[in-house]
Amino acid sequence: MAISAREVKELRDRTGAGMMECKSALEEASGDIESAIDILRARGAAKAAKRAAREASEGAIGSYIHMGGKIGVLVEVNCETDFVAKTDQFQQLVKDIAMHVAASNPPAVNREQIPEQDVERERAVYREQMKESGKPEHLWDKIVDGKMEKFFAESTLLEQAFVKNPDQTVGQLITEVSAKTGEKIEVRRFARFALGD
Repeated sequence: MAISAREVKELRDRTGAGMMECKSALEEASGDIESAIDILRARGAAKAAKRAAREASEGAIGSYIHMGGKIGVLVEVNCETDFVAKTDQFQQLVKDIAMHVAASNPPAVNREQIPEQDVERERAVYREQMKESGKPEHLWDKIVDGKMEKFFAESTLLEQAFVKNPDQTVGQLITEVSAKTGEKIEVRRFARFALGD
């Protein structure tokens, strides 16, 4: 099947992927643009995983002030090169993450940053709930594990649903931008200030 330049351009405009990558994805998807987008997203996630070991020491510190000066956020987002750090796409990502932190107030960037005693306390509360629930004991561990996954999804920036697109987590947004820029991108840290706290 012949793929037209117009189809390649449309896919490129929608994904930001390279021309040859778009053509290859369209050929693999038999010309279906939506399937080609899924193929590119999957490839981008795979490439991003390969980049995970690389050093991300460039980047930007972004800020966001909300509600007439009642909430403020500073966030450090890192990438591999100064070139990518200066792109509009990266700068927009930094702003979006700062805005998300202002809106959602996550306690940590990722699971590893949540103190072990907090995780154990949460797990103990869920186990106690299971004892009181009357559910069969052989199901307790699976139910507790499910509740812990929900706890992490609510408590970590990377696993929270992105406020501007709840169908996507913040981590998935970062992976998407990483795939488009070709560099490892990571949130190093953030601070959220609320007036009176």
